[in-house]
Amino acid sequence: MGDCARRHQRYRERELKCRRGPTAEDLIGGYKQIIEWAHTFGIKVIGGTLPPNEGASSARESGEAVREAVNNWIRTSGAYDGVIDFEAATRDRNNPKRLRPEFDPGDHLHLNDAGYQAMADAVDLSLFSGKR
Repeated sequence: MGDCARRHQRYRERELKCRRGPTAEDLIGGYKQIIEWAHTFGIKVIGGTLPPNEGASSARESGEAVREAVNNWIRTSGAYDGVIDFEAATRDRNNPKRLRPEFDPGDHLHLNDAGYQAMADAVDLSLFSGKR
């Protein structure tokens, strides 16, 4: 696992706390710096989208706009060597700003075991093969 850890990095921000928090540009700028740094060392970087959190006590509409913008960038920028779409794996199809009810233990932010299993199932292990 040590060799794998040296060659691969998966950076994912799990919780956006955007009460007075960062803008999408702030987060994307930080992601770009991490990706650039990792790439200088030949480290493959896999990005993961941010799951929905509407209904959580920390959720704000401004934070939702940031989350959506960041997810769009993660999916479309080409900056990452691969992307895992955790949002698609965990969002409620009837209300995409919320977690699927069967994955939500009640706080609308964290996942239950079934939700974490859905995230694990969304990982294409071939993303971690080969070198950058």
